[in-house]
Amino acid sequence: MADKKNFILRLDPDIYKVLEKWATDEFRSVNGQIEYLLNNAIMIAGRKQENTKNATKKK
Repeated sequence: MADKKNFILRLDPDIYKVLEKWATDEFRSVNGQIEYLLNNAIMIAGRKQENTKNATKKK
């Protein structure tokens, strides 16, 4: 499994409740749901390279 960056994220309790329910509905953890949503937002914004892992290794 790839290494992941850990950091603290503070959320409004109401937002957390919505994320928790959404994650449960899609059989994910809250952390997994947040990562999924961020990845989608990055792709939609056109900010993600095709293969980030390979691009990083080439440097």
